Amino acid sequence: MKVNIKTDLITKISSDVITLGVDDKNQIINSSKLDRKTVSYLSNILALGDIPEKLGSAIVIHGDHFYPKVILIRIGNPKNLTSNQFYNVVLTIAEELKSLQFKTLLLPINQFINPSLSANVVAEYLVRGLIDASYVVNSLKTINKVKKNIFQTIIHYDGSDLKQVKNGVRHGEAVMEGGNLTKDLGNLPPNICTPKYLASIATKLGKEYKFKVSILDKKKIEKLRMGSFLSVAKGSREEPRFIIMEHIKGPKNQKPIVLVGKGITFDAGGISIKPSADMDEMKYDMGGAASVMGVMKTVGALNLPLNIIALIPSCENLPDGLAVKPGDIVTSMSGQTIEILNTDAEGRLILCDALTYAERYKPETVIDVATLTGACVIGLGHHATGLFSNYDPLASELEEAGIRALDKAWKMPLWDEYQPQLNSNFADMANIGGRAGGSITAACFLSRFAKKFNWAHLDIAGTAWKSGKEKGSTGRPVALLSQFLIKRSGK
Repeated sequence: MKVNIKTDLITKISSDVITLGVDDKNQIINSSKLDRKTVSYLSNILALGDIPEKLGSAIVIHGDHFYPKVILIRIGNPKNLTSNQFYNVVLTIAEELKSLQFKTLLLPINQFINPSLSANVVAEYLVRGLIDASYVVNSLKTINKVKKNIFQTIIHYDGSDLKQVKNGVRHGEAVMEGGNLTKDLGNLPPNICTPKYLASIATKLGKEYKFKVSILDKKKIEKLRMGSFLSVAKGSREEPRFIIMEHIKGPKNQKPIVLVGKGITFDAGGISIKPSADMDEMKYDMGGAASVMGVMKTVGALNLPLNIIALIPSCENLPDGLAVKPGDIVTSMSGQTIEILNTDAEGRLILCDALTYAERYKPETVIDVATLTGACVIGLGHHATGLFSNYDPLASELEEAGIRALDKAWKMPLWDEYQPQLNSNFADMANIGGRAGGSITAACFLSRFAKKFNWAHLDIAGTAWKSGKEKGSTGRPVALLSQFLIKRSGK
């Protein structure tokens, strides 16, 4: 999709399709800006009562020679339109477009702007929604491939804040570039998307956006004494990789923000093997790694003036004669020992060593992203990402970024009362704390390796992918983290 911004009189812009909002009084919004004949024609159609009154309801009608097709969509009182409502309106528009043949789409955005929806926000959500809805999983299909309609979107703006509209479009495009990369990686089968493949994608991103990229193989990981990470990789013939990407575009004295992504490219559970039903979805257990890579693509596209480090420990978790066993004790990079009571609680075992590695950067902030626990899905469902942090201001920042980005996170407790559940008779800690508060004790485990910096943990087990008929990666939480970094950068 190509996007152009135009500020001419709208009556001088022709298009195959135009989208117009209808208010709660059954009137076309900002109709005074349109051609009188067009308004009269559309008003007569509205008077027939064919559009349901429910907000977001839409119909497509044949227009005149100026606008061959018109999408009329109800947005209620435009002053009360919320960000969530507007984004759903955009998705409805995108759905209507799928059945149309066209090359140009005209969207006048003034009809959506109100005190809570700035020109910047409207432009960003519009671009994000249209790109998001047009995403197609075609990676390995040879037949019945879905054809994408390539069209031009003309955003018409009648106002004085054109710079904000341009920024909104730019941010929206960059966020979705990152989101689509995350979807592409997540949707690939695990026989293709291996640790080595993730490393190759990181290398490509480095070349495209001038990141410094380092790929550590098994021998180099062993030299770092990442015993916890390596224990997970023991059952697989695919060698692990530790991926490091460095975007150093901020001031020299600026402490970096470190993003850590869990990169289990397939999780069978190891010796504590999972049930076979839906095990294919465990290819999404690298959702944290995929989202961190997606965020780095967005960061590169926007060239944010920040110092950002991405760390991705990646391997498979499979059963084998050499695989780590329940009862084994391993030594992490930090020197702390871990009794492994369940080999299916492996994500925390690779993340803990990455968190220890992050210390060398003397970071201002560390955020890890992981499809970590089924318990988080039980607690929050598929709507909100679980948010844990040892620093309340950072948690608040991330919550606000999630609301602004329409990619919500919900703060969960990280109280000391939960820590004793990780006690072990034989090691410094166990890798699980029982069924009660499973997502919390997983975060408590990670917190033991994050004491030297401000840290947040995002559990995306319920938000990284969809199951069933719409099975596929969601691209979350790229939008949340991108918004967090955009706000930090001041751009």
